[in-house]
Amino acid sequence: MSERIEIFTDGSAKGNPGPGGYGVVLRFKGKEKELSQGFRMTTNNRMELLAIIVALESLKTNKYPVKVFSDSKYVIDSITKGWVFGWVKKDFKGKKNVDLWQRYLKLHSKFKLQFEWVKGHAGHPENERCDHLAVKAAEGSNLLIDSVFESENPDL
Repeated sequence: MSERIEIFTDGSAKGNPGPGGYGVVLRFKGKEKELSQGFRMTTNNRMELLAIIVALESLKTNKYPVKVFSDSKYVIDSITKGWVFGWVKKDFKGKKNVDLWQRYLKLHSKFKLQFEWVKGHAGHPENERCDHLAVKAAEGSNLLIDSVFESENPDL
């Protein structure tokens, strides 16, 4: 097998919307790095997508293939089935998380990406680790403001 970067991600939101967070495990050449962050008010889908974005933004090279593992059908299907590219053509009319999808799309063409859906809460070690990181971040005291979500949902 050729060398590749592996990215494992998960997102969480308590209450959905509610306090949320993401967790990421990056693996390359036997080394691992973890990333996580919590937000005071967001959704699970936003955190699932943000986890992938933050992971890709953290990469220092694009010369290796990248395989992303996620338990989010929303994110995986939107990308692998090409839905997001159709949304672009329709200017994201009626779609949620436009800010994050646009941020993702700026990264999409920079990497040789492959995506794999994994069943959540089913004992997949890296997915379980990412879930733990996401939940811990959502429950933490250093919660950031998801300013786009909160400005679009001022009554929450």
